[in-house]
Amino acid sequence: MSKSKSIKQIAIYGKGGIGKSTTTSNLSAALSKMGFRVMQFGCDPKSDSTNTLRGGVYIPTVLDTLREKVSVDAHDVIYPGFNGVYCVEAGGPAPGVGCAGRGIITAVELLRQQHIFEELDLDYVIYDVLGDVVCGGFAVPIREGIAKHVFTVSSSDFMSLYAANNLFRGIQKYSKSGGALLGGVIANSINAGYSREIINDFVARTQTKVVEYIPRSITVTQCELKGRTVIEAAPDSQQAKVYVALAEKIAAHEQSEIPTPLGVTELQEWATSWSDKLLLQAESQVEIGEAI
Repeated sequence: MSKSKSIKQIAIYGKGGIGKSTTTSNLSAALSKMGFRVMQFGCDPKSDSTNTLRGGVYIPTVLDTLREKVSVDAHDVIYPGFNGVYCVEAGGPAPGVGCAGRGIITAVELLRQQHIFEELDLDYVIYDVLGDVVCGGFAVPIREGIAKHVFTVSSSDFMSLYAANNLFRGIQKYSKSGGALLGGVIANSINAGYSREIINDFVARTQTKVVEYIPRSITVTQCELKGRTVIEAAPDSQQAKVYVALAEKIAAHEQSEIPTPLGVTELQEWATSWSDKLLLQAESQVEIGEAI
């Protein structure tokens, strides 16, 4: 009997609004263009993770479908996306009722029980997970080892790094019971030199690494206004090349690690020190300008 193919299951976390879904969708699209069979699994109650893989069209969620039917065939909640990417949205409970993470638990169980990942012969399942708070259902992909590798999308903004540091704490905690490990940080919206310096310092202090630097680009906005990924709508652009480079690194990635998160006080002191550095830089530039 031949050995079954190993499916690479990845969770991508990030603070809301940081560009996590944009990054994930372009990663899925790029991997599919490389010949891999990919499923993108949206884990945000907003259910908009897969929109740009489907021309801007929302799809019914797993929880919505379960509310309408007593039993659900998993195929009924899987929709085709760009270049054959399989799209699933877990969804959330009715507003004001229940845990927002319930959709993740329910959707994962549904697809696993019906052996969908194996049936579709997937190479990658990519979970797009809200990462502001790593608790309850949102921690399922790392807590229960559903995803083997975790990546976080972060800018150099403090709240984004704060969310990343919280994720590191969750990974460190759950790693003791077989949870997922960290593959690295995807540095997003990195244009200014100081942004790269802040990210580099943060990963050095938390004993992690940057997987790819992604610049802020109007190309992304233009493509998303069309309801498309950059990989689909602007495949020859510089931004598309960055996403392809990220996909190549993810495809080659094998070894993940346990990060070393900063303590709350340590993180705040670190952030304050960077604030002081940036203020000094700004004052120095003003003085030079005035002298000229």
